[in-house]
Amino acid sequence: MIHFDTNFLIEATVTGSRAHAKFRAWATAGETVGIGAVAWAEYLCGPLDPQAEAIARRMFPNPEPFLAGDAIRAAELFNLTGRRSRSLADCMIAAVAIRCGARLATINTADFAPFAPYGLVLA
Repeated sequence: MIHFDTNFLIEATVTGSRAHAKFRAWATAGETVGIGAVAWAEYLCGPLDPQAEAIARRMFPNPEPFLAGDAIRAAELFNLTGRRSRSLADCMIAAVAIRCGARLATINTADFAPFAPYGLVLA
């Protein structure tokens, strides 16, 4: 299972991009992909190209919800990684991926690397 971060989803809907190529390779290999509700909300904030949005909605008809336990884990990640300014959403995205046992596909690996010691695996 691979969960997409917002920026990876944006790039994955662009034909010919590196993220699009990775997504196609994973799909060909039968890899299951998903997205957490927090990353999905970030994506829907746009701006959105209508065609890319339609593709994304077909890819992810049922985003993984953000649960109360995810909130606790996200707060732990936030505190364990130095209470970095503007990192709470990343902590929330990471918490859902960790709960689901999903690797996280992201363009911003530096933003998510601090969570690796706490169970996040990058795709």
